[in-house]
Amino acid sequence: MLDTFGIFPKELSNTMAHSKEQFTQAEQEWNLDELYKDLASTKGKNLTPMEKLHLRGLLSGCCPAEIAEKLHKSLNGLEVDLSKTVYHYVKTFLNRSNEKIENWRNICQWLEQEGYKYPPKIESQSNQSVPVEAKVHISSITIENQTKNQTMDIGVLIQLTVPFPSYNSKDNPAS
Repeated sequence: MLDTFGIFPKELSNTMAHSKEQFTQAEQEWNLDELYKDLASTKGKNLTPMEKLHLRGLLSGCCPAEIAEKLHKSLNGLEVDLSKTVYHYVKTFLNRSNEKIENWRNICQWLEQEGYKYPPKIESQSNQSVPVEAKVHISSITIENQTKNQTMDIGVLIQLTVPFPSYNSKDNPAS
């Protein structure tokens, strides 16, 4: 028998105990502290651990069915919870109360547009770091005023010099 949260009672404690360990991808990609704080201001009090867990699930790219399965919850119960809590808080906070959520991804897209998602990390394919020294030389600037079209063309020729990292023969298979 399911409790009011759509969770089997014996699994409620397991879910809560492991809630910090689930959907950790969201912690790497999203500013959760700021998001939790902002949503709490809309709610009027802190988000519950379960609300945070549901939100992290969405932000980790899991659809409601995947979240329900991982949390051993019924899909219908989870969808009701999301509508009454996370979806409602996000829509209210972002002044989108009149908008319909067509898909759970809307929540992620809206929050990303608001700047809660960290910029993607650029991972280098080698152990070489990006060069710190680069020189820019502006060799010419031309300005042409075309009064007939009431436009102005500005041309800038830029030469960028970046040192090329040196490789050992063992690092560079082409040598």
